[in-house]
Amino acid sequence: MARALLALYCCCVALLTGARGTRDARRPVYGPGHGHRPGYRPGHGHRPGYGPGYGHGPATNWGAPAEVCKSRPLDLIFIIDSSRSVRPAEFEKVKVFLSDMVDSLEIGQDVTRVGLVNYASTVNIEFRLSAYHNKAQLKQAFSRIDPLSTGTMTGLAIKTAMEQAFTEGSGARPQSKNIGKVAIIVTDGRPQDKVEDVSAAARASGIEIYAVGVDRADMKSLRLMASQPLDDHVFYVETYGVIEKLTSKFRETLCGLDACALGHDCEHICVNSNASYYCKCRVGYVLNPDKKTCSQSNGLDACALGHDCEHICVNSNASYYCKCRVGYVLNPDKKTCSQSNEEARSDVSEDACMCEAQIAFQKKVHHNIKEITSKLDDLTRRVQQFRLR
Repeated sequence: MARALLALYCCCVALLTGARGTRDARRPVYGPGHGHRPGYRPGHGHRPGYGPGYGHGPATNWGAPAEVCKSRPLDLIFIIDSSRSVRPAEFEKVKVFLSDMVDSLEIGQDVTRVGLVNYASTVNIEFRLSAYHNKAQLKQAFSRIDPLSTGTMTGLAIKTAMEQAFTEGSGARPQSKNIGKVAIIVTDGRPQDKVEDVSAAARASGIEIYAVGVDRADMKSLRLMASQPLDDHVFYVETYGVIEKLTSKFRETLCGLDACALGHDCEHICVNSNASYYCKCRVGYVLNPDKKTCSQSNGLDACALGHDCEHICVNSNASYYCKCRVGYVLNPDKKTCSQSNEEARSDVSEDACMCEAQIAFQKKVHHNIKEITSKLDDLTRRVQQFRLR
């Protein structure tokens, strides 16, 4: 009887210890668009207790396959809450998240540029978009950032980013370049100022806003800040300890998927278009009504379909070739034209002839002026002699 009671006691201890040991591992990471913590919607992000590192259930792949995901060029500003509620160890976790984000993007002057706005009751632009153009420099810059400690002026931080960080003077590219402007806000509290109007103004200026809430973050404020659709722009995690798990989701969101590489049904040419694709045909063929297959075209105006001739496009069967205007010759690339040597010499000769004619005319005018002057002098002398008589 004693042995049976002892065995029952050991089993109970083992069960309690096991349950306690897995509690943290099952803590949920909510995906985009979840305005409340426990009320996840199936199909959006992680279900509570599921995903990589959660101990049971199927893993959800938030990231796109690396071989088909290419970062689209961005002007990216991180807006980071470093108020007193963010403990030093938690702020270090934020830095890890920022470094992981940088690793997942193509960083460079001609691809993605990164800046960072740090805020509490005051706002500090830690570095601008023009400051660093490689991952190592950015990671070093992240490591040097210190928390500001007091207050949560999120609205002021968004306003500062819009008016000072997303400017050409700070390294943002002109609107004509059509480079995406993205702000990622990370906060664990309720804003102490208004965020709705300033966020609307930022979005109207072309800034796409993602809002990441941690722990005690106010979900209503996150939804007021974020761009539409909210399901793709609002994220929540329960602790800073799991914030880095959002990196793969952001990588999927911010990169440009190579849809053609994922598989297509174009007979000839697949062309990526945003997150999808469309089909094109080789020269001499036209796209059939199914928008996938191609048929050979008779009497095709290849030039009208588009060409790269500098001067003249000439249709030839189902293709074309380039010609140059009179006085020019076709360059080895068979597309561009240069002025011919004979034409250039002709221009020089014409200039020389014109120059000689001008000199002859000037000499003749000078001679005639001298003759007229001499005659005037002779006439003046005779008039004076006549007066002396």
